[in-house]
Amino acid sequence: MNENRFVIAALIVTSIFLLSEPAFAGPGGKIASAAFETFWGRIALGSLTIIFLPLITYILLREKLSERRARKDLRFMAAHCSQFEWLKIQERVKDCFFRVHSGWEDEDLSGVKEWMTDWYWQNQQLAHLERWKKEGLKNICDVKKITNIKPLLFVHRNHGQEHEDSMVVISIEAKMKDYLEDLRSGKVVEGSKRYKEVGTIWSLTMSNGQWKVSDIEEGSMSLAYAKLVKDLPDIETTVVSDLRA
Repeated sequence: MNENRFVIAALIVTSIFLLSEPAFAGPGGKIASAAFETFWGRIALGSLTIIFLPLITYILLREKLSERRARKDLRFMAAHCSQFEWLKIQERVKDCFFRVHSGWEDEDLSGVKEWMTDWYWQNQQLAHLERWKKEGLKNICDVKKITNIKPLLFVHRNHGQEHEDSMVVISIEAKMKDYLEDLRSGKVVEGSKRYKEVGTIWSLTMSNGQWKVSDIEEGSMSLAYAKLVKDLPDIETTVVSDLRA
């Protein structure tokens, strides 16, 4: 019970740091927050950091433990299939990240369809991009560089064929600007034209032997995924059983 209260408090704090008023923009449906960019906003951020330092430390610790478990499980799986080598996954994630953002700013994801699961591609194209065009809005997503990539969760599956629907959840931090612009007035509706560190959570699912983007979420979801690690079965036991079957 105490742990649950602690986790709820941690999620609230994480939300304070990562979220402003939500707006439908950016790959995944949320635009990068522009909170704490003013002088007084930075003062407030510094004060909150000091006050909630124990909770922030808890979040970082849980994420570190989940990253260690994910890397260990991926190393084990890499001995059976090269698609699970972290370096290969990392390169695939980088390609997906830049390609999806490029397609997003062009308002056309048809060129990156093969890099996303069918369901997610349709969801993003129809639910967000098409609607924005009708509303006269455009999302500007310019990525300067990726600053950090780390795995948070790895789940191995064999749905229908070997390794099918296996999933890896990855935290990505990038220096970028992300804002929603009204094409008629040229005004920024949400977000900021400044380059800043933006954290997002990308899920990749194995589909026909390839890692494809199946979800993009806000960085505040990292703790929720880190908590799931303790419920995962031992990778050595489950995979050996699947291989024997």
